[in-house]
Amino acid sequence: MSASAPLVITAGEPAGIGPELCLALAKRNDLPGFVVVSDPALLRTRAAQIGLDVTVTEVASEGNLPCGGTAGELRVVPFPFPATVECGRPDTANAGTLLDGLRHAVDGCLQGRYRALVTAPLHKGVINDAGIPFSGHTEFLAECSGAALPVMMLTAGELRIALATTHLPLRDVPDAITAERLRSVLRVLLHDLRSRFGIAQPEVVVCGLNPHAGEGGHLGSEDTEVIAPVVAEFAAQGEQVRGPLPADTAVTPASGHKDAILAMYHDQGLPVLKYEGFGEAVNITLGLPIVRTSVDHGTAFDLAGSGKAEPGSLVAAVKMAAKLTEPR
Repeated sequence: MSASAPLVITAGEPAGIGPELCLALAKRNDLPGFVVVSDPALLRTRAAQIGLDVTVTEVASEGNLPCGGTAGELRVVPFPFPATVECGRPDTANAGTLLDGLRHAVDGCLQGRYRALVTAPLHKGVINDAGIPFSGHTEFLAECSGAALPVMMLTAGELRIALATTHLPLRDVPDAITAERLRSVLRVLLHDLRSRFGIAQPEVVVCGLNPHAGEGGHLGSEDTEVIAPVVAEFAAQGEQVRGPLPADTAVTPASGHKDAILAMYHDQGLPVLKYEGFGEAVNITLGLPIVRTSVDHGTAFDLAGSGKAEPGSLVAAVKMAAKLTEPR
């Protein structure tokens, strides 16, 4: 990875708002150089549909690319979709091409042709309906890059919330909260807070799984039998890790300074973060050999093609990817 290489942005589900968010980036002059992986014909059609004057320029998918483009130009690595794209009407026939483009972006980052990966939203249901098992970007990127354990973390301002589990049905979460998994997640979180964010001695607050962090075992045993011993292990090693704290107070000033919060499951941690910074928050995948950031929202099929989608989260994701790959 070189700071002189462009970022690579995957435009996401073609029937959603991802393509027009990428087009909106071409009108800005405050972003680092980037290329977009998508269908050039789709992007030209969408630009005309929403009345955006952007020149879509195709660039080679192989070899090194110059970092910068020109104002009002969107440089695109072409991955044409086999089926016609209609706003708000996803087509399973396009799912394979979508994932091919994502693999290309990951490979390019691993080979140093791209500086970092930024992703616009996909729709998990559409990909699964195409007969391709897919639980989310996080897990797919780990598979493509050979990462042992990806950790999902969202940021909004100074608030950082990482997840011990990601895209699981709620009934499966308690069984997934094992001591081994918590140790692995905490190692990744602490390592990347140091290496990516430059925090020499990160402080992490760990949430309990159950209400009131189990109320001493009266509201569930996972907090006392699984989470607390792991936290104690890390504290004994000199790490600034504390908990488990009740999730409803872990995010408050009363829990003291923290560089990150580790929530046990998706909807325990993310509602607070999205309330704090929706539309400006950034999703970061820790534990990968590449830097990957993403938006904090979904495909918004109801907004696709309207020109009303706000690019704030994608702008923040691009800037975060550049920041995380600056030489230290």
